[in-house]
Amino acid sequence: MIGRTPMPDRRLDRRTVIKAGGLALVGLGLPGCSARAPQPTVPSRPMVDLVPVKAAWDRVLRTTVGLRPHRPGGFVVRAEKLDDRTVVHDFGHGGAGHSLGWGTGALAADLAVAHDGRQAAVLGCGTVGLTAARQLQRRGFDVTIYTEAIPPHTTSNKAWAGYTPSSGLIAVGRRNPAWDAQFREAAETGYRELQLMAGTNRGVSWVDSYGMLNEVRELREGGGESTRPRDPLLPAHLQTPPEILGPGEHPFPSTYAARAPMLRIEPSRYLDGLMRDVIAFGGRITIRKFETPRDLMTLDESLIVNCTALGSRELFGDAEMIPLKGQLTHLVPQADVNYSTMGGLPGSQSGLGIHMMPRSDGIALGGTSERGIWDTTPDEDARQRIVTGHIELFSAMRRPDSGAAAAV
Repeated sequence: MIGRTPMPDRRLDRRTVIKAGGLALVGLGLPGCSARAPQPTVPSRPMVDLVPVKAAWDRVLRTTVGLRPHRPGGFVVRAEKLDDRTVVHDFGHGGAGHSLGWGTGALAADLAVAHDGRQAAVLGCGTVGLTAARQLQRRGFDVTIYTEAIPPHTTSNKAWAGYTPSSGLIAVGRRNPAWDAQFREAAETGYRELQLMAGTNRGVSWVDSYGMLNEVRELREGGGESTRPRDPLLPAHLQTPPEILGPGEHPFPSTYAARAPMLRIEPSRYLDGLMRDVIAFGGRITIRKFETPRDLMTLDESLIVNCTALGSRELFGDAEMIPLKGQLTHLVPQADVNYSTMGGLPGSQSGLGIHMMPRSDGIALGGTSERGIWDTTPDEDARQRIVTGHIELFSAMRRPDSGAAAAV
């Protein structure tokens, strides 16, 4: 549990789950459902007062596309020999690079410690490369980052960047105990490091995330495969059970709303800060592209940490690496919007799978994941659906009567 006093009467316990109005509230950790539970009819507290996003076509700033580096077998952290060089791999994070970078970087740096030398080359300058570089520096390594692109021109800059450590990470049925242990250690470390940065003007902060739903339901007791416990990927103590707001307690156009705190990462500020840290601690950044593993033999460093994400497909021959195309449309920033949303109007086709995250450089609207698509051209149909879905949602939000509400 993080950041809130437990409220057993209003929160989901381990047996209470939600049925969303046509929405997948994955970001709030909500599973499936069955029989109806008793529903409150009278608000027990004032409506939470949230400023609606001014979602409109004339407030659109830009649309960006990023290719998430998905690997069905999960991320790779391992060491191997390449002639007289040691290569430590740290790639394949899917949509979880910002969430797991500090953690997999620590795993990679721990493998690097076994190497005799203390000069390290890091390949890649996205969130995974930068956090790996910092973890190496903390262990006494002299680090040079070799990269084709630096922030703000990396895929990491195009991420939605909430704390989503299992997003696009591993295919169903591909997990094994060894990988699970690596993941959980990486998730623990990443979560701890990001919390330490929150509130320090480093582009990491807490926001409340809201999802809309029309029914609250309770799991059935008894037999059947549908009630069989599922081994969760993310440890329970790294999840925050959502709080259920009843009718009259929230401003959304749904019967209920689920609220949970979420770590927000603003890529433009966060990555810029990481770059400055790497340089401040003696690191160097060199613009360079490598076509084949043979090219790495020209480096002075005998220890190489590979953080090339999708680039590992060509550079190191990992054919498992595939893109998950995602795009974000950014609206003009609103300083008075400090919450995120998962999903749109219940029952609305344009609201399926959409999400909003406010940042200082714009309000990010997302909701796509296209497997195996390498094209980085924005999809106009997806842009229309995402923006329209958010216009519908925020135009239907209610505000409490003046003087009658208090933020909860």
